[in-house]
Amino acid sequence: MNRDENYMQLAIDMAERTIGQTSPNPAVAAIVVNNLQVVGVGVHVKAGEPHAEVHALRMAGDKAKGATIYVTLEPCSHYGRTPPCSKAVIDAGIERVVIATQDPNPKVAGKGVEMLREAGLEVETGILKEKSDRLNDAFFHYIQSGEPYVYLKTAMSLDGKIATSTGESQWITGEEARQDGHTYRHRSDAILVGIGTVLADDPSLTTRLDGEGANPVRVIMDTNLKTPLQSKVCKDDAAPTILFTGNEVDPDRVEKYNEIPHVEVIQLSTPTVEVSEVLKQLGQKRITSLLVEGGGTVADAFVRAGKVNQLISYIAPKLIGGKEALTPLEGTGFQRLQDAMNLKVISTEMLGEDIKIIAIRKGG
Repeated sequence: MNRDENYMQLAIDMAERTIGQTSPNPAVAAIVVNNLQVVGVGVHVKAGEPHAEVHALRMAGDKAKGATIYVTLEPCSHYGRTPPCSKAVIDAGIERVVIATQDPNPKVAGKGVEMLREAGLEVETGILKEKSDRLNDAFFHYIQSGEPYVYLKTAMSLDGKIATSTGESQWITGEEARQDGHTYRHRSDAILVGIGTVLADDPSLTTRLDGEGANPVRVIMDTNLKTPLQSKVCKDDAAPTILFTGNEVDPDRVEKYNEIPHVEVIQLSTPTVEVSEVLKQLGQKRITSLLVEGGGTVADAFVRAGKVNQLISYIAPKLIGGKEALTPLEGTGFQRLQDAMNLKVISTEMLGEDIKIIAIRKGG
């Protein structure tokens, strides 16, 4: 790596630590360097709080004059909940700005770079762009589509089973893989399962990382509103719960759930709960990322709808067998190979004895 790449990598590493806590804003970090010395660092920690550039410039103080600032995302140029960062960079006396990637938000989208260059600052873009883009897959997708970025998480045996033929599934993978899976709950705005999972397991759908971690909004696809009022998602107010149901459910029954402070029933205009409508509604609630952990039928529905952006798969070195044993994708699946969802594997690693594979949908 050259000097610019080294400093940008440091900024990317800093920003990565904030993924999940800045929504609906992106994860961003900035570093101010003067005379080969890091004089200021900053990350954006929460929507509504100062942006990364502001924190870094405040730390740098007078040492920002004549310095270079490294930013993982193009500085904003508009007034929102905070003033424009491009103006702050200019006013601080920065001479050179190095940017990893440009902001797809139409309110920014090159305008920050333009403002900096018009003020006479040297600007370079595209430094470690691909790595920086990975930080904000969810933000970029949400800005461009208005829907949450969908992570599909699966855990299975080496022969592709998520449970035995009798339904036993705890635990196929080891502790390391299960803990890693909880980091995705912490990083996601919402987590989704189907009614089958609720009835079978009565899950809490909360984050358990040594007793810490943010809890995502809990989303249940429940066409006939069968979620028990005594289920954990209804009784436990550790996180909001949204129940999506069809239009044939009795309004009086809906009202019983809506009386619970942390529970909201969204009754759709169709008899069944469709994936596309769920994502549209969640997008309107500014949920930028969704972790799908439901059973094989729910996973199949998201795959066939073309709405899975990233697959996180944990594979245990076990052979379960059995024609009746469940697999990660049930439902109807694709009838023709040419219709199958094509993925690109971007990483593989060992977690204890298990394999973790991350793959993204080709073309998006």
